Amino acid sequence: MAADLNVDGTTSSFCKVLDLTGAAIASSDVPQEDAGKDQEVSSKRDGVPSISLPSQSSEVRHFAMDMGGSLVKIVYFSPDTKNVAGMSPFSSPLLGGGRLHFRKFEASKMDQCIRFIEQKQLHLGTEGGKAVVKATGGGAFKNSKLFQERFGIQLQKEDEMKCAVAGANFLLQTIRDEAFTFTEGKKDFVVHKDGEQGGDDLFPYLLVNIGSGVSIIKVDRDGFERVGGTNIGGGTFWGLCRLLTGLKDFDQMLACSAGGDNSKVDMLVGDIYGGRDYAKVGLSSNTIASSFGQVVMDEGSLEDYDKADITLSLLRMISYNISHIATMTAVKHGLKRIFFGGYFIRGHAYTMNTISFAVDYWSKGELKAMFLRHEGFLGALGAFLQDADAQALRSTPLQGAWIEKFIKCSIPPVKRASQSVSCQEGITGGGDKNVAEKTLGSGAASLAEATRKMVMHVRSMSNDTEPAGVSSTDYDDTCEASSKNSHVTSSSMTANDYSQNQLLGKASLQVGVLHLVPTLKLFPLLRWPDRYEPNIIDMLESREEREYWLDILQGMSPGLVEKAVASDAVLNSETDSVENDAIERGEAFRSVFSAHLDRLREEPAAYGKIGLSGLFEMREECLRAFGFKDAYFDVKRQENAAALAVLPDLLAELDALEEGERRLLALVEGVLAGNIFDWGSQSCVDLYKNGTILEIYRNARSSIARPWAVDCFDKLNEKMSWTDGLSDKAGSRSGTFHKYRKALLFCDNSGADVVLGMIPFARELLRHGTDVCLVANSLPAINDITVDELRDVVLLAAGKCDILALALRGESNEVEFGKLTVCASGSGSPCIDFRRTSQELCEAAKGVDLIVLEGMGRAVHTNYAAQFQCDTLKLAMLKNARLAERLFNGRIYDCICKFEVYDQQASM
Repeated sequence: MAADLNVDGTTSSFCKVLDLTGAAIASSDVPQEDAGKDQEVSSKRDGVPSISLPSQSSEVRHFAMDMGGSLVKIVYFSPDTKNVAGMSPFSSPLLGGGRLHFRKFEASKMDQCIRFIEQKQLHLGTEGGKAVVKATGGGAFKNSKLFQERFGIQLQKEDEMKCAVAGANFLLQTIRDEAFTFTEGKKDFVVHKDGEQGGDDLFPYLLVNIGSGVSIIKVDRDGFERVGGTNIGGGTFWGLCRLLTGLKDFDQMLACSAGGDNSKVDMLVGDIYGGRDYAKVGLSSNTIASSFGQVVMDEGSLEDYDKADITLSLLRMISYNISHIATMTAVKHGLKRIFFGGYFIRGHAYTMNTISFAVDYWSKGELKAMFLRHEGFLGALGAFLQDADAQALRSTPLQGAWIEKFIKCSIPPVKRASQSVSCQEGITGGGDKNVAEKTLGSGAASLAEATRKMVMHVRSMSNDTEPAGVSSTDYDDTCEASSKNSHVTSSSMTANDYSQNQLLGKASLQVGVLHLVPTLKLFPLLRWPDRYEPNIIDMLESREEREYWLDILQGMSPGLVEKAVASDAVLNSETDSVENDAIERGEAFRSVFSAHLDRLREEPAAYGKIGLSGLFEMREECLRAFGFKDAYFDVKRQENAAALAVLPDLLAELDALEEGERRLLALVEGVLAGNIFDWGSQSCVDLYKNGTILEIYRNARSSIARPWAVDCFDKLNEKMSWTDGLSDKAGSRSGTFHKYRKALLFCDNSGADVVLGMIPFARELLRHGTDVCLVANSLPAINDITVDELRDVVLLAAGKCDILALALRGESNEVEFGKLTVCASGSGSPCIDFRRTSQELCEAAKGVDLIVLEGMGRAVHTNYAAQFQCDTLKLAMLKNARLAERLFNGRIYDCICKFEVYDQQASM
């Protein structure tokens, strides 16, 4: 899924987590219960040449399998191993962490699973040693010999129920937006309290794990107990459906059911009561009285019934029975929460509606069915977590560091596309060279094919079920997206395949890759972390708002691609072929990102509870996936240089003003005027067509007039009264004044925004003895300044201002200025989520008594309602007319100046 945020590897407390060598991998001399049984197999294999893959560097440290009767599920962890040794101490690279991937295969097609393991090199132990893989389910015993013969590895068996519970607990306690209810087609995500303050609302709960059969488990915080079950489960549906319809693939069965009408085979209450409800017992006329009961009254044979009708009837019959048993079990044990897991449901709307209705009916409205987005991987994930090293992944400091991402591709540039065939041959040991040449004959064709596969992958929206013509990959390895199974061309995809894929998109799991970033932590100054919701707009609740913002992002894509291609040429400074490559990649980005937007139009909750900030972040991830490291690199560089050239004149103007309200107002107006420069806003993009950045800045500065849409300036002035603070421009002090100890200033855009707005504001705080830490993005996002760029800009600005130079060095002249530092936020988005901030920022927050959030992304789209344990100033220019009117009853280019004084007593 695109580029990952790296994690700062300088903190020793996370070393155990980051060093996952052999996490679930044991060397061959570890005693195993099957050692004696497999000894004969092992001796037979000694003469077999081992696979030699010189490029393998033990990237995948850990993987586990849930080998059920119907399906095999795999969870594997690939750590980030980027080395940042020798980098400047002034930078804050993020290093470490890794990714959890989820895959599934039919148990009857174990050869596909084996090939996938070979492709991903999951079977290779560290330092060339043999591996022992964690495995659960009956297939772990059945396939033990196969894995020993094929790979020389032993499957380390784990208890099936223990693994399912461990997987469910991990997801419910660690992953936001994991659980949800489903009523009449609408998902409502369930947030659980952590129980630390005595408000635990998770345990105890009932876990209904639907596999081939069904296990019903009561789960407490300290353990679990199997309290029921049934032999009528997913395998029952699969087997009967295959006998009755001839369909063999489970996903095809679910897709088929979407077009069914069960009333043609089921006997309904209305059939018995002449189309009327049975109101006395609360049964509507369309309630099923007898599954397949209608068939009894007909004289036709199996061929006379539609497969879709049969499939839907069977699906509902199984679902109703499981739900009934689960509900009665929950009532018997006094449990208020029922979670349905296993691979039977697969996010299928009809199944979830049926289960939800049944639970509500049989509990008389007292209980609600809850579902899990990673429902099918509970056992595999639980097996993964059984290793001692993996236990650290569940430790408290890491909660909040798991980020789910859905951009799961990394397309190779055209120049490198010719290498894809050899990459594939190195893994498989051969292939049809002629076929490969036909599809990979040119780099552009390879890129187009990879893009087509990604678009179809998004449309099917299941990382575990690939549509026709899409290879079985995770789309996150550079050479895979265009090379693996490249013999499948677009012509092999029929119209029927495409129609079926659209149905599958509505009926399949929608899970991303879980990225572990250990040093992303909860911001320590959040006032009420458990109540914190960054987004001001609820994209799930308001269809109108959702459609509007999806259209905005879609419409801005062409201009974004244009800037990205131009910046790419500057960054690479290579030949025309590279420039052409950038154009191709730009169009590929547009296709794939548009597919994601279309997917959200079709199913708003497809990616969990995604807000506007999530959409912005998805766009940046998609850009990185297609090789655009910094889409506005060239623009930012030019604007920074232009703004720095006039900085001395601006500082001279400010210094000519006397201390007091006029000077503070000029500083605040400067921040607001500078904030107009936002390439993420279409209205601001239009301004660039009619003037230079300095002309735009001067016009904005002159047009800012109070009162603003939100105007707390008087309150700010009262708190920051510096009238008697400094008696002259040289900085000598007289009188008394309020002084903040330390301020965090969250910067927004490059150019005039940071240079002519935030830096002068920071300088004023420094003059009065306040320590200032300027905070910027860790990764690029539109024209937002990054931490590395900010450090360069601050150094250049310090060359033009003695106060900045002294503050940066931490030195004093006649007066003691504050100290100036710069740090990374941990974000790669125009917004910021304070549940995921860098360790460096959390350290910088110590002693802070003032936070300044600047820009629409950080102060309006997110965090407008956020409260902190210190005074907070939120400054932004509103560059969207709709948002200005609907949220603030204002107009485009109105301003926000929201100042909140921290009341420590009120927070107790």
